[in-house]
Amino acid sequence: MKRNDKESVQRYLKQLELIGSSSAINPYETPLERKAAIDKAKKSFKACVERYFPHYATAEVPDFHIDFSSKAKKNKAIKAFLEWGRAQAKSVFADVLLPFWLWINDEPVYLVLVGNNADRGKQLLEDIRAEFEANPQIINDYGVQYNPGNWEDGFFITKGGFIGQALGMGQSVRGLRVKNKRPTIIVMDDCETKDLVQNPSRQEKMANWVERDLIPTMDGEYRRFIQANNRFAARMIQTILQERHPDWVVHRVNAYDPVTYEPTWKSKYTADYFRSIEQEIGALAARSEYNNSPHIEGTIFIQKDIQYAPLPKLNTFKIIFGYWDVAYAGSATSDYNAIAIQGLKDKDFWVIDGFIKQCKMREAVSYMCMYQKALPETVVIHWVFESQFWNDAVQSAIDEGQKQHNCRLNIIKRDRPKTGKYDRISQLQPYYQNGRIYYNEKLKHSNDMQVGLAQLFGIEPGYKSHDDYPDAHQGGIAELEKYVVYGSGNGSGGYTSGKYKQKNCW
Repeated sequence: MKRNDKESVQRYLKQLELIGSSSAINPYETPLERKAAIDKAKKSFKACVERYFPHYATAEVPDFHIDFSSKAKKNKAIKAFLEWGRAQAKSVFADVLLPFWLWINDEPVYLVLVGNNADRGKQLLEDIRAEFEANPQIINDYGVQYNPGNWEDGFFITKGGFIGQALGMGQSVRGLRVKNKRPTIIVMDDCETKDLVQNPSRQEKMANWVERDLIPTMDGEYRRFIQANNRFAARMIQTILQERHPDWVVHRVNAYDPVTYEPTWKSKYTADYFRSIEQEIGALAARSEYNNSPHIEGTIFIQKDIQYAPLPKLNTFKIIFGYWDVAYAGSATSDYNAIAIQGLKDKDFWVIDGFIKQCKMREAVSYMCMYQKALPETVVIHWVFESQFWNDAVQSAIDEGQKQHNCRLNIIKRDRPKTGKYDRISQLQPYYQNGRIYYNEKLKHSNDMQVGLAQLFGIEPGYKSHDDYPDAHQGGIAELEKYVVYGSGNGSGGYTSGKYKQKNCW
C-alpha cells in the first residue's frame, strides 16, 4: 500500500473513532419520543444538526445555515454559490449537513463532491461516508448504513440508498451514473486555489466545464448545484459563472463587521476574535479570507512603485499637511474616514502616517487631536478637510473632539469638485513613476495603510471600489505641491509658491 493510501486509511479510522464516541444514544427515549424527534429533525435543519451531529454543533446553528438550507430544500434545481467567509463551516454544511438533511426528508440523494483534484474530492467525501458508517444516532434511527461491496474510497452507496461519489475538477464526467440514477446534488468545495486565480484561461475552461459537462450530468426533478468558496480573489470561477448566470443565487456571508468587529456567528466567536485575527495577519488578508473582500491591484498604481524609507526628523520637513477625506456614517458599507499625513522634503513627498477606517467622524477627529498633541513643539501640522454638504455636522464633530482632547486643530475647509475624481487621483501616477513619493517604513505593517494602498491599487478606469485614501492622498499632495521650488525661482522656468493662507479656519 502506498504511503498516501496508508495515511488516508489511518485518517478515516480516526474519523470513525471520533464519530462513534461523539454521540451518545438516549437509552430512555421511548419509541414515541424517538418518532417525534425524527419528525422534528426532518422539519427543522437546526434540530437535525443537534440530534445527529453534536460533534459539529459545538456552537448554536447560525441563522445563515438555516436560511440557505430552507432555500435549497424549497428549490430542487437551485444553482447557488456559498460565498461564506472562512470559518463559517461552509464545507461541513455543504458536504455533510445539507445532503443528509435532504436524505432524511426522503429525497433521492446522489451526491457528487468535487475537489480541486481527485484526491481532494475523495478526502472531502470521507466526512459523510464516515457519518453513515459510525454515527450511533444515525444507525439507531435509520439502521446500519454500511454496505459491503459498495463502500470504497471515493464512492459509496448506503443501505438506505444514499449515493456519494468524489470527483476532481475538470475530470471527465461521462458515465457519471449508477445504473439508471444520475447525480441529484453537486457540490464544488474550495476548488479555487491561489495558483488557479493566476491563470484566467484555466478559470474560463473550468467555468465552461461546470456549464457544459458537470451540471448536465443531472437529469430529472432534482438538479442542485452548489459552489462553496469564499471570494478571496477579484476574478474566480464563481465570478465568471455569476456574470454568465445573474439569476443563480449568491448567498454571501461575511464573518464579521469590519467596523465593530462583531462576529456574524455570535455563538461561536467572541466579540474580539476577528480584531485579533486582523492584528495577526493584517487587515487586507483578514478581510479577503473572512469577509469576501479581495485585494485588487490595478495597472495605474502598482506595488513596486511604493517606496519605503526611514522617516526623516519631522522638524526637517518644509511643511506638513494632514488631509481628511470625510465620511459621515460608520458602517460596514459606508465610505472610509481617510486622513493622509504627508510632508514635503526638498522636492519629495513623504507619507508620514495615516488613518483609514470605516468609523464615525469623531474617531477621525480624535486621531487628529492625539496626533497633533504628540508632536514635538518644533513641528506644526496643517489640517485640511474636504467640504461636504453637511459641514455643520463636521464642525460639530470637530468642536466635540477639540473639547474632549483639550486641543485646537489648525484645520481648513477646502472646496473641491465632486466630479472628475478619477482624473484627479490619476495625477498621482507621475509622482510615483518618478520616485518622488516615499512612505514611512513603519507603515509597512500598518493595517490602516494596507487598506489605503489597496484602495490606491484598485484605481483604474470604471473602478467601483472605495477611493477615500487615494482622494485624501492626492488632496494632501496638491497642498504640498504649492510649496515645491522648481528651477532657480528667478524666471528660468521655475517657481516658488507663496505663503500659505489660513482661510475658513475653524
